[in-house]
Amino acid sequence: MNHRFKFAQSSAVYFNFTLEYAIKNLSSIGYDGIEIWGGRPHAYRDDLLEDSAKLKSLIRDSGLEVCNFIPAQFRYPTLLCSENERVRQDSVGYIASALRNAFMLGSPSVSLCPGMVPWDLDLKQGHRKLVQSLKDICRINESFGLKLLIEPAHRFESNLIKTIQDCVEILTEIDNPFLGILLDTGHCHVNGEDLSQALVLASGYPLHIHIDDNSGDADAHLNLGEGTIDFHRFRDALDTIHYKGYLSVELGTKYIMDPEAACRTSLTKLRELFGD
Repeated sequence: MNHRFKFAQSSAVYFNFTLEYAIKNLSSIGYDGIEIWGGRPHAYRDDLLEDSAKLKSLIRDSGLEVCNFIPAQFRYPTLLCSENERVRQDSVGYIASALRNAFMLGSPSVSLCPGMVPWDLDLKQGHRKLVQSLKDICRINESFGLKLLIEPAHRFESNLIKTIQDCVEILTEIDNPFLGILLDTGHCHVNGEDLSQALVLASGYPLHIHIDDNSGDADAHLNLGEGTIDFHRFRDALDTIHYKGYLSVELGTKYIMDPEAACRTSLTKLRELFGD
């Protein structure tokens, strides 16, 4: 590779295609890695069991690395902070299936979303339930040894872990070496966080980065340069913490009708902004 950073794309933008197609297409475009989305039609729960070896071979032969596994987990089908014990346990079981799928496909990590406590229920109780769920997941992960990356969100997606600081606090509370942070540039921008400071806070933990743009008002998951994030300053911050991992683009539904064109644009922008 002729750059220090490695570039990936989430398969979620290929929502209207098979995972096999996404793998082949991202390889042909020139990406280093793929982030596998764990919803249908890609890699939901037990759907992969019969095809996992074939998919792993396809990924290997394509020259791509799996840099992370993203379970589908926004309100549905999982809510790790639920007061309803049946829902909470089912949510933990769902993440357990994602850990297995990630392990089978050679992913080093799985991302975890904190979820939204219903606004008419007790936030502190929701926090306790989330901590309990994360501890349960850590125990299940002893069989896999994957990095468990908590993804701080924003006010539209969570009332528990919104900022990188919120995430650091819960990591300190649980204190498990496999727990880390998934920093999403778009989430930080919606929150009004300083990306340089956020990176420094996150750098003490296992770290993976989702990179996408917006105008600060909503988590639009735009292509780089279509919003107002200062990616030149972000590049400087990455150099400051000596980040050598993946920059993984996560595009929104605006692009699902022509994902190849959007992914080509993403890679061009990544090389312009972050290539050596």
